[in-house]
Amino acid sequence: MTTYPLRDSATMLRRNLRHMLRYPSMTLQLAGLPVIFLLLFVYVFGGALGAGIGGPGGGRAEYVNYVTPGIILIAVAAAGTGTAISVAMDMTEGIVARFRTMSISRASVLTGHVLGSMIQTLITLVIVVGVALLVGFRPSADPVGWLAALGLLALVTFAIVWLCVALGLVSKTVEGASNLPMPLTLLPFLGSGFVPTDSMPTVVRVFAEYQPFTPIMETLRNLLTGGPVGNSGAIAVAWSVGIALLGYLWARKLYNRDPSRR
Repeated sequence: MTTYPLRDSATMLRRNLRHMLRYPSMTLQLAGLPVIFLLLFVYVFGGALGAGIGGPGGGRAEYVNYVTPGIILIAVAAAGTGTAISVAMDMTEGIVARFRTMSISRASVLTGHVLGSMIQTLITLVIVVGVALLVGFRPSADPVGWLAALGLLALVTFAIVWLCVALGLVSKTVEGASNLPMPLTLLPFLGSGFVPTDSMPTVVRVFAEYQPFTPIMETLRNLLTGGPVGNSGAIAVAWSVGIALLGYLWARKLYNRDPSRR
């Protein structure tokens, strides 16, 4: 029987969107963690950290502009956790085994998850950025800067979603799938998300400067505030493309394996 990849992918996307509409609390929970971090760091630590970043006259206003890109990356990572859980639920509850017996494109199942997760992540980011604007985030990017920032953010989201699809496939339980992406949420803390890397001890600074989220956060920060991007932009794109390729190839290999090997 003939399969239609685009049609089947659209069907799987509708399935994932219906799940999202049926359980809106999941999207709110995914947005809740980065919002809590944003409020905590801006209102509890923002005064002191802002003075360190913006000089004696610095404060919460300077710090919220600095910290928001890190919070955005936490939101993307948190949404990726939801992706891993959703994929693991499909794999453990037997629905994927049923899909394998049907005349549908095999790629459409994963494609539906990826597209649905990107839409869910977009909603999460709208909530997070909206709260950031309410607490004083004031980007000064021009239209080109905004387009570049949105393009980079879409690429990063695409990469993290594919990686989390693979993490969901490799997990034997839903609980395991909820734990495997956790390091992604911690990486902004161990990078330049909350404080400049030059303020860190040597060993931590070396890790922070060479881990993938730091150039991504630096690029987003400079694009949104009109600062010089430098070579961090090329490094951020390279990391994102590499993670996306790794996640895609790993997910495809896991999905095509013998189901009895789970």
